[in-house]
Amino acid sequence: MILTKNLTKIFRTDEVETTALNKVNLEVKEGEFVAIMGPSGCGKSTLLNIIGLLDNPSDGQYYFLEREVSSTSEKQRARMRKENIGFVFQNFNLIDELNVFENVELPLIYLGMNSGERKTRVEEVLEQMQISHRKKHFPLQLSGGQQQRVAVARAIVARPRLILADEPTGNLDSAHGEEVMNLLEGLNQNGTTLVIVTHSQRDADYARRIIHLFDGQIINENIKGKPITKPIEI
Repeated sequence: MILTKNLTKIFRTDEVETTALNKVNLEVKEGEFVAIMGPSGCGKSTLLNIIGLLDNPSDGQYYFLEREVSSTSEKQRARMRKENIGFVFQNFNLIDELNVFENVELPLIYLGMNSGERKTRVEEVLEQMQISHRKKHFPLQLSGGQQQRVAVARAIVARPRLILADEPTGNLDSAHGEEVMNLLEGLNQNGTTLVIVTHSQRDADYARRIIHLFDGQIINENIKGKPITKPIEI
């Protein structure tokens, strides 16, 4: 599903050049659950943004669903995002002026789905996330755990093949964080590919594979506790 070759991202200003990613080679197969770990500033979120087609690399190649996408237009990337990728963020990124139902419905509106099908799909996913009783509430009327459930519901309502989660439990206490990780794990067990960025070893332990980044490079990875000390070569 995901393949990068010598993926490089450089941010430039008038005075400073910063290498966020340095020749990253990564492969994620359909159905995998992968966690990306590393200290702040190591390139985790930059890598996730490129994988999620929110940004382009400065150099290297990125293949998504066997298509080279690093040089595609923003319109093409937007279409691929809408059709294939769901996002879960640390800060929930819900729209305060919309209620729970409307927040979850939004991706389906972007896809041009008719109102009847949208209603059915949203109600199904709210039931799945056990948040149906809050569908008329607004985000500020919900706890942090409830808001993240809504965010997960919004991420999966279009039935994406890939979910990208950036610190999905970062603003939650341990109990609500565990609930969210159990939800994500269940989605993966039902076939959704999942890539998360996290500082939490507890969250990373849900994944089948843990990739460690440092200074924009993959320094090692673990598969079910078995270390691989060299970066992935493709």
